Amino acid sequence: MSTFNLPAPPGFRGLDPDRPIRRYQRHLPHWRQDGATYFVTFRLADALPKEKLDFLHRLRVEWERSHSPPRTEDDWREFARQYTNQAEHWMDAGHGACWFRQARWQNELVERLLHFQHERHLTSCYVVMPNHCHAVIQPWQGHELEDLLQGIKSLTTKAIHRKQGTSGSLWMQESFDRIIRDEEHLWRVIQYIGGNPGKAGLTPEQAPRWIAPEWQAHGWRFVDP
Repeated sequence: MSTFNLPAPPGFRGLDPDRPIRRYQRHLPHWRQDGATYFVTFRLADALPKEKLDFLHRLRVEWERSHSPPRTEDDWREFARQYTNQAEHWMDAGHGACWFRQARWQNELVERLLHFQHERHLTSCYVVMPNHCHAVIQPWQGHELEDLLQGIKSLTTKAIHRKQGTSGSLWMQESFDRIIRDEEHLWRVIQYIGGNPGKAGLTPEQAPRWIAPEWQAHGWRFVDP
């Protein structure tokens, strides 16, 4: 697809090599840059069975053993890529309660994704899978990605528990995220998001996806096979 000559969509800003980058570490490394746009994946707590979580733990241990300190930023990025790709492959298998198979909870999550649109962030693309969500999000000045995601998770958790009579942790606390580098990277991310339902054998009704209309007006769209 010769699409990389598209102009940047409205509001998009990728990685700026001239601006400071912050990194912090949990199970995965996370990079932050003020004003940047992120590809984010967040999942339900039961989306990965214990044996898969154990495998990911061993992956981390083996990687650390084979990559002695000091570890470069490129080393960490490669580890994060491997870890995330493996986890996302397993999530597509549909493990767990899969609350977002139900239209009412799909709609609840979509409402939360867009609730503070143009106030605290710009959510420009998403897909709601049965047990996880992919989105392109740009936090606005004064708002951190972690806080935005925590708000989305907290409100959907309260809604589901209230209606279903359930309790406990619904979401995995840590999310997968990466700064989108440039327009070409953004295009690949959007096509990954748009292609996720088909890859998992789901219909558009089973996994709703969306791109902001102002982006679509500039040629940014899902290209289906």
